[in-house]
Amino acid sequence: MVHYKNLHPVDVAAKLETLNNRERSMSFFMLPAEIKIQVFRFMKPKAQIAIIKSLGNKELSEVLNNLPPDNRTKLFENFPDHLIKKSINLLNDSERAIALKLIGYKKNSIARLMTPHYIQTKREKTVAEVLAHIKKTGQKAETLNFVYVVDANQVLIDDLRIGQLLLADPNTKIAELMDEQITFITATTPIEEALEIFDRYDRAALPIVTERGVLVGIVTFDDILDKIREETTDDIHKFGGTDGLELSYTHSSLVELVKKRAGWLVILFFGEMLTASAMGFFEGEIEKAVVLALFVPLIISSGGNSGSQAASLIIRAMALKELKMKDWWYVMKKEVFSGLILGAILGIIGFVRIWAWQKTGLYDYGEFWFEVALTVSVSLVFIVLWGTLSGSLIPFLLKKIKLDPATASAPFVATLVDVTGIIIFFSIAAFFLAEKLL
Repeated sequence: MVHYKNLHPVDVAAKLETLNNRERSMSFFMLPAEIKIQVFRFMKPKAQIAIIKSLGNKELSEVLNNLPPDNRTKLFENFPDHLIKKSINLLNDSERAIALKLIGYKKNSIARLMTPHYIQTKREKTVAEVLAHIKKTGQKAETLNFVYVVDANQVLIDDLRIGQLLLADPNTKIAELMDEQITFITATTPIEEALEIFDRYDRAALPIVTERGVLVGIVTFDDILDKIREETTDDIHKFGGTDGLELSYTHSSLVELVKKRAGWLVILFFGEMLTASAMGFFEGEIEKAVVLALFVPLIISSGGNSGSQAASLIIRAMALKELKMKDWWYVMKKEVFSGLILGAILGIIGFVRIWAWQKTGLYDYGEFWFEVALTVSVSLVFIVLWGTLSGSLIPFLLKKIKLDPATASAPFVATLVDVTGIIIFFSIAAFFLAEKLL
């Protein structure tokens, strides 16, 4: 039995999650009604679903009907279809209408995060009437920072900070406090764009309206931040060459971890097999000039590293809306010069390294050491240039064909550059070492 006294609901939720399913369900059932809903909100989806399945219809109805609509929508996203149907049927009429309305919006729209629990009023009301209304109904509101003013058709016309009401004369009409400068978000706005609006106007909550301006809900900053954190985590997983985890790493089973990583590893393995094929194609050159094989890891890793760097920068810029599809030509021109400069830096270092080892006797690269050094240097310039261009332009290509640019992950770019890097390296070697070592 979990002792809840003097504990914050988030701490009670954390303690419950350490128990097995039976103990967790029993402990949750024994919590007082006023604590139960708060604790449930802070639990992980896996634990929430386990508790939902263990509750009888009466207890489940109590939890779902009292759960904030935005939290309930998040919960439904993790439910199998049959459990959603059962849960919807246990809601009372008003909550069922709210739930169905929220679920009906696109998954990435801001409306999926909104709550219909807010304070609204009309322009003809007095400050005293609004404050009395807040005292009567404010307990269910998501936030009391703002009061939203609507007309007879429920169209949003203004919002007022609660401080304005508290400092105003009680007999003042709401219309006298209005400036009709309103910031809002349309219900169909993607969550990423909504975050920019929150950031631009530095707001803790913003109203959500339909295309016709009808006020349908509000979204608080903490809700949108939670969603962005989930999507950012998913992008990081993709960029690392793995599918996103539904649960945190510590709550994911070994089987789940393997399933999420195996697919990408197999794809990348087949890609690296092409590298082996390319090496096999140049087997004759390697036999004649074994010294070239010493530099293969150096060459292809440099190309892969430059590609991964470029992909990271471009995907980040896309996520921040700094770059759009039309900017691909600007990016390519910039990355050509970046790639050449970076390649030249590595090429010079590579040349100096071979020269120093040859002159000090640390390693004998043979009679044609100078040509070998030139081969390595020039190869580094072209391969780093190719890696930089690949890493920077692949995200644009993926976005053009409606795929997530984050899938241009570091392993993906590195594998591509590995294969092509071998071809570039031995082609340049054939140019400099023809009729010498080759």
